[in-house]
Amino acid sequence: MIYWIFHTLSRVFGRLLFGHRTLHRERLPESGGALIVANHVSYLDPSMVGASFRRPIYYLARKSLFKGILGWLLPRIQVMHVDRGKGDIASLKRILTLLKEGNRVLIFPEGTRSPDGSLQAAEAGIGFIIAKCEVPVIPVRLFGAFECWPRTAKYPRPGRITLVPGPPVDFSKLPEELTGRERHQACADHVMKALAAIQLEG
Repeated sequence: MIYWIFHTLSRVFGRLLFGHRTLHRERLPESGGALIVANHVSYLDPSMVGASFRRPIYYLARKSLFKGILGWLLPRIQVMHVDRGKGDIASLKRILTLLKEGNRVLIFPEGTRSPDGSLQAAEAGIGFIIAKCEVPVIPVRLFGAFECWPRTAKYPRPGRITLVPGPPVDFSKLPEELTGRERHQACADHVMKALAAIQLEG
């Protein structure tokens, strides 16, 4: 119930304040396991991606946020904590379990919000998840979110936010001889290329 309250609020405020829209909605998986990878440019990113889905998805947030009221609220809206300061194997395993169970999990390969709105390099951990997840990897790119609420601004401002999903990322052309960390990094880099290929239409 709490998840749907926040989901509804995200959709309503997204449309009223930011003209939130989703192109190529048919590319968004509403059932079955899928790893959703998105660019990270704004405080608004998680809610605007979630608002584009009609069914629940899972989110990730740094462990330090899980204090006080947020410590109670975040798990109830399907937000998982991740310890970014060290290798958080337990969280990685939890993500893989959720995907195997048929859930959609949203991650931001860049880790932190872009300082200027452009795509940044992916963190190595995303490559590990991709190599192990055995579910479709769906890239989605947000346009306009940086202009509405960049990391340097205290408050949001009106604008238009558009989410554009791309087709599932194809990893079949990666060199087969790559293994271990080299393959993980290649997967991460390939995801960022897929995000860069998504362009705003109309």
